[in-house]
Amino acid sequence: MSKRFNAVITGSTSGIGLGVATAFAAEGMNVCLNGFGDRDRIEETRAGLADKYGVKVMYNGADMTKPAEIRALIEEAEDVLGPVDVLVNNAGIQHVSPIEDFPEEKWDAIIAINLTAAFHTTKAVFKGMKERGFGRIVNVASAHGLVASPFKSAYVAAKHGIVGLTKTVALEGAEFGVTCNAICPGYVKTPLVEAQIPDTAKARGMSEEEVVQKVILEAQPTKKFVTVEEVGALAVFLASRQAGSITGAAYQIDGGWVAK
Repeated sequence: MSKRFNAVITGSTSGIGLGVATAFAAEGMNVCLNGFGDRDRIEETRAGLADKYGVKVMYNGADMTKPAEIRALIEEAEDVLGPVDVLVNNAGIQHVSPIEDFPEEKWDAIIAINLTAAFHTTKAVFKGMKERGFGRIVNVASAHGLVASPFKSAYVAAKHGIVGLTKTVALEGAEFGVTCNAICPGYVKTPLVEAQIPDTAKARGMSEEEVVQKVILEAQPTKKFVTVEEVGALAVFLASRQAGSITGAAYQIDGGWVAK
């Protein structure tokens, strides 16, 4: 890349987000990490990426349910790194429960973090991207942004919403060099997926091993988990100048799940 891009990745202290941040740093991008976790471990991750790849890496712990903190995240990233060229909306949480028992506070939190936060981050960077004539927005949706599964009403609703938001933002940025695309992974072995296995087992009356074999991997014809490295590689391409004519798309990276 002729210019070193500056990227903000929400929910990037572990899982898919950290995989994307690592892939971006390896490509020479400056990176802003965001997310929760042990502060010492986060600092170790931040310093490790900076040292290994020779890029600027910062951390901001903004709570994605709080619009003011989201705006402050973008402002700090621009102060420290420079204009945000690439935004990856990845932050997400999950809860598995039959809808009649689904806690209302869990619904509100999932919609706020998985969907509404992406609106606030996009709003914060969009004007600058348009003025500069370049921007890349990548929304990490899910195969559940394209199809549904039982007991995941809030998550499926949020991820379908992210795909719709992606299309609208793509249309609004189309004449200004700003693209917006969604990545729709299948099951990736991350803390988010591992944490939902016990709840899925309870909801379906299965053992946890049965959930892995008969629900998670059964959904994917490859019978393998998607890797964070695979998602990171796709994000790198969508963030590149070479992807300038790709916008409003929802890319499946799901081991063939949605093809069934």
